[in-house]
Amino acid sequence: MTTSSDRAADPVAAGLLGGVLLDALLGDPRRGHPVALFGRAAGALERRLYGDARANGVAFTAVCVGSAAALGVAAQRLTRGRPAARAAVTAAATWAVLGGTSLAREGAAMAAALEAGDLPAARRRLPHLCGRDPSGLGEGELARATVESLAENTSDAVVAPLLWGAVAGVPGLLAYRAVNTLDAMVGHRSPRYTRFGWAAARLDDVANLAPARLTGVLAALAAPLAGGSVRRAAAVLRRDGHRHPSPNAGRCEAAFAGALGVTLGGTNVYGSRVEHRPELGEGDRPRAADVRRAVQLTRAVGYAAAGLAILVRARKGGRR
Repeated sequence: MTTSSDRAADPVAAGLLGGVLLDALLGDPRRGHPVALFGRAAGALERRLYGDARANGVAFTAVCVGSAAALGVAAQRLTRGRPAARAAVTAAATWAVLGGTSLAREGAAMAAALEAGDLPAARRRLPHLCGRDPSGLGEGELARATVESLAENTSDAVVAPLLWGAVAGVPGLLAYRAVNTLDAMVGHRSPRYTRFGWAAARLDDVANLAPARLTGVLAALAAPLAGGSVRRAAAVLRRDGHRHPSPNAGRCEAAFAGALGVTLGGTNVYGSRVEHRPELGEGDRPRAADVRRAVQLTRAVGYAAAGLAILVRARKGGRR
């Protein structure tokens, strides 16, 4: 019979916990971040493989994601039969791919700038969170952009890597981060990447289907910690989660809108590109105080996802 102590001893579960603690204590490294190194390598490969065709993008995505997954498989094989080494490698990989602490810090810095009325500082910080053009944004639009970015990135940078780590260990952690990084690099709509970035964007959509919906549920359940209502957040999630053009981001943003009692969505400007998003939620537009509450919600969802991922992995390890 498998005991709870056996399950807790699973090295991947222990590594996930270690990685979460490292992220909470240290945040992202300021120099030599593994994700940045991957991005540079992917950029070099893009220059060699680029062509305005889906086939080129499929090859580019397959090489990048396959290489990341292969590195994870190699790490697991090298640590087979060595639980302490497996836990250490998993902790390092988890820390490398998690972005929860840095995300919350950026949100808190935006809240502080908006609360102080320092719009120039807030505009300078916004590119740390999203790709919108901040030059013409006032307090309300800066706050909305921040809340929406916190909602979406809570899934992308916290819930999704933890879930993939629980399901597939180090290969899942590294492959997911590769997919998400490629989507940020080439998955957006632009003349250059409409066809070349198609594979990366679609793969990112698939990889985030379950994490985004889990993020929505956790955000609704954590609504009271941000001064909101579980019932209202769940209602907005059900009603509005599918209205966003992204199959995943709408679930996160709708849940945050309902939990905070605000309305998200509207017109977004990305350089020369303008997108009109449907409204999600009900209530006033976000202000500086709502950004502070969104940071609290991001942290709560992250900790809940960490506990769930560790529990799932411990049970999986115990059964094995």
